[in-house]
Amino acid sequence: MRGKFIAFEGCEGAGKSTQMRLLSEYLQKKGIKHIVTREPGGSEISEAIRKVILNGKFSQMSDECEALLYAAARAQHLSDTVQPALERGELVLCDRYVFSSYAYQGFGRGLDIKFLKNINEYAVQHFMPDVTLFLNIPPRLAFERKHGADENDRIEQAGEAFHRRVYEGYLQLLQEYPEEIVPVDCSGSKFETSAKIVSLLQGRDIIA
Repeated sequence: MRGKFIAFEGCEGAGKSTQMRLLSEYLQKKGIKHIVTREPGGSEISEAIRKVILNGKFSQMSDECEALLYAAARAQHLSDTVQPALERGELVLCDRYVFSSYAYQGFGRGLDIKFLKNINEYAVQHFMPDVTLFLNIPPRLAFERKHGADENDRIEQAGEAFHRRVYEGYLQLLQEYPEEIVPVDCSGSKFETSAKIVSLLQGRDIIA
């Protein structure tokens, strides 16, 4: 039986990595087979592309190039990591997926959403998540939690206005994709947020 695919979305510093770790610990206790992966990255070639995308030295990278690199890393990641895990019947926890491209390169960078959908057509047609969890916290509060932007991360260094557009983009995507994206209020403690996520996934029969 094919496994389930869960994507985690949110602004920088929203707590995706923490919530994925806590969910992974829960799944381990329950004996549920799963993998934890990320985008861009998650396989050897995709991790190499990630280094190019996030390199703070590449400040002159065009928005179109950035979007295409994300799509290329995604295609390789799906082939190398996600598809094999799903075929083994495992649960896939993925830090970011295609809605990140719409939010960051679409709303954040101002690229045409149709262009982004076209270059991500392979992912959208064959590997859409069973649920996408949006950790809902405004970027200003998220950056306060992580004590500012990483000076070596090109995306984090994009500026407050950029990250505000990304957040507003996510809110619009919630309206456009109400069946695919589920908001999670993460204003409480990390353990309170984790409990909300477990309850939400149980309610959708994705986990026991």
